[in-house]
Amino acid sequence: MKLNSLYAKIITLMFIFGLSACASLPSHLIIAPDIMVTPGIAHNNKQTQLNVIDMRTSNHIVQILREDEAATLLSAQERLEDTIKSNLSKHWKKQGLVIQDSAANTISITIEKAIISVNQETIEYKVQTEIVLKVTVNNGAKTLTSTFSNRGNSDGPLRADIAVLERNFNQRLSKLLERILANEEISRFLK
Repeated sequence: MKLNSLYAKIITLMFIFGLSACASLPSHLIIAPDIMVTPGIAHNNKQTQLNVIDMRTSNHIVQILREDEAATLLSAQERLEDTIKSNLSKHWKKQGLVIQDSAANTISITIEKAIISVNQETIEYKVQTEIVLKVTVNNGAKTLTSTFSNRGNSDGPLRADIAVLERNFNQRLSKLLERILANEEISRFLK
């Protein structure tokens, strides 16, 4: 009788730990790129309209894949296109670019990919991260299209840490936005 009671307690304890492990997974990611240096490009009050469009088929950022289980999907706390637009606007304004709704120049940023794919196995994980942004600049006479991408792979023992994945994604996105802000071709193309 005491043995059955002990087994019941152990099973209950394991069930509680299992539930708490599931509960510790966050419901969303905080995407907050930290652009350290605004590149030294001066736009001298040129005007442009800025549009950011998310062309991904689904809006999650993280997908955790486990064998014989449904994928765990995590999205950003705020819409990714809003985060990118506000960061680029802030830094382009520091460079002297005037962002307004009607202007001769138009900059369109298309989010083609923004995904962290985690292949979670029993004692290890593998991560593939890919961000692809297409920038199209129309100055009224011509159109310039450039694609900016950042890809990376990592792996580790046990479980992937969501906080680490979030930090790495933010670092990759920051570098990508810095490259767009520093792009001389985009700067020269604006009239």
